[in-house]
Amino acid sequence: MPPRRRLTPADRRAQLLAVGARLFSAAPYDDVLMEDVARQAGVSRALLYQHFPSKHALFAAVYQQAADRLLEATTFDPSATLVEQLTQGLDAHLDYFITNRHAVLAANRVLAGDPVIQTIMTDELDALRSRLLGVLPLADERTHAAVSAALKAWLVFVQVLCVDWLTRETCTRTELRDTCIGAAVGALRPLLSKDPAPNWPPAPPA
Repeated sequence: MPPRRRLTPADRRAQLLAVGARLFSAAPYDDVLMEDVARQAGVSRALLYQHFPSKHALFAAVYQQAADRLLEATTFDPSATLVEQLTQGLDAHLDYFITNRHAVLAANRVLAGDPVIQTIMTDELDALRSRLLGVLPLADERTHAAVSAALKAWLVFVQVLCVDWLTRETCTRTELRDTCIGAAVGALRPLLSKDPAPNWPPAPPA
């Protein structure tokens, strides 16, 4: 075990989260042991358990931090086109999904019925939906309600499709992203008075 460094409780927690994030991204959930987290962090198991009473608690904190960072990285700029905004948001999420494949599969498969993990994911999807609603031209309350419902369904579709793709890559990353964009455009077009993406789909290369 490397020599322990004296850290403030907040710094120690951040260190343990970083170690946990690294291990959960490198191996399936069931293969990550709290003993390994403690050893790599250079702390005793007792100290680790003071901060996180279980592996589940550590994973939930890691995943919450990741969700918060993804929201920070996903910026919907009203001056950009809908396709540009969706591309930026999807690329940010796909970058994380690919780098942290094991963690994403743990949250969506191993811990699929866990209420804590489900709340983290639901809160992030709700935040993304609210941001998208804030940049779309919604004429009235009826349109707002219809678009909100469509976006809620679309976000779940994207989540399921991306998790399946992490399990078995049946297409390229670009094809996956463009499928998600196309689904959003197709869902929103009938509900908006103005075409939200008049140049979608892009013309095929000559």
